[in-house]
Amino acid sequence: MNIMELYEVLEKRRTYRDYSEKEVSDEVIDRIISAAFKAPTNDHLRQFEFVIVRGRENIAKVIAPLAKNMAAFKELVHEVDDTNGDKDKMDMFADALPEQQRMLMQSGLLILPFFRQSQCPLLQPKEQSSLNFFASVWCAIENMLLAATDEGLGTVFHIPVGDEPEKIKRIVGAPDDYEFACLLTMGYPIDNAFLPKQKVIDIKSRIHHNLW
Repeated sequence: MNIMELYEVLEKRRTYRDYSEKEVSDEVIDRIISAAFKAPTNDHLRQFEFVIVRGRENIAKVIAPLAKNMAAFKELVHEVDDTNGDKDKMDMFADALPEQQRMLMQSGLLILPFFRQSQCPLLQPKEQSSLNFFASVWCAIENMLLAATDEGLGTVFHIPVGDEPEKIKRIVGAPDDYEFACLLTMGYPIDNAFLPKQKVIDIKSRIHHNLW
């Protein structure tokens, strides 16, 4: 296998929502999760746990709490502010929202990255540093996204909303002091899979020297 250079991986890391039937092997998953533990963490303990769900029947059980929310998500397509003529943004929403549940089902592979959250509740932090554990798991997830890209996989994640986190935690039997950051799915993309257009950012306009 040809190993991509870092900046090539960064360029190729894209959101895919259409997957083939080819199964992702346990060996590939192990390598991707190993990459998560190479990420920087706030306490060096890397208190991450991963629930791997395979098979559409098992995935359907885990994502059952999403069903009632998906219908509401579809309505958001019509509420996106398009006054600036941002057609790319509209295309992204139009493709992403109706496919959220389908993509989780059809990939055949779902990963729930859990992190230990010692300062609770997560959504009521006492100070910014209370989110260190949450920030650390997202560093780990980014490593996983890049590792998956290097393995030739497409990835996409769903960030839970509403009552989804607690319900899904109960379904998979997670401890109370662990939270999960997202529902992460990955697989081998089908030919001609839809890809949202990447925004081209003028980085010079985003860099401020000494003062904003």
